[in-house]
Amino acid sequence: MFKALGKGTGTGIIFVSQGLKPRSLGSICSYSYRSRSPAIDQAETLPLSHIPPYRPRHDEPIETIRARLLYQSRKRGMLENGLLLSTFAAKFLDLMTETELKDYDRLINLPSNDWDIYYWAAGVKPIPSEFDTPTMRKFIAHVQNSDRESRFQQPDLYPE
Repeated sequence: MFKALGKGTGTGIIFVSQGLKPRSLGSICSYSYRSRSPAIDQAETLPLSHIPPYRPRHDEPIETIRARLLYQSRKRGMLENGLLLSTFAAKFLDLMTETELKDYDRLINLPSNDWDIYYWAAGVKPIPSEFDTPTMRKFIAHVQNSDRESRFQQPDLYPE
């Protein structure tokens, strides 16, 4: 749970639990580290942010689906999944059937936590039955990397 100070001041939110404190510079707000302070007791409690529910897209052209999934595979916000999903997408996305594309779409967009996808693929957590699909099995094989491919960076968007 996070706590906020300065609510309504136009200077942004201070996440006290992480020790961040804004410095107002006109209309720009930057954050700096701050040690614990008695002001924490006066903080207001904020609700956690809401993640919108996954909604399948109907009547989307297959090339648009591929382009969207390629982008979403690269922009995960988590380096491990960004590397694994982007290399998987570069290798298999153009060969996937419409059913496989829908499975892959659900896999990367339905779980609200990217760590779940990583743990399932790495075998740390069991895969829920709703995600145990042939596409997930292909992704697991890709993660196991039996060919020992180098995956230190995301593949180029437009290979030569």
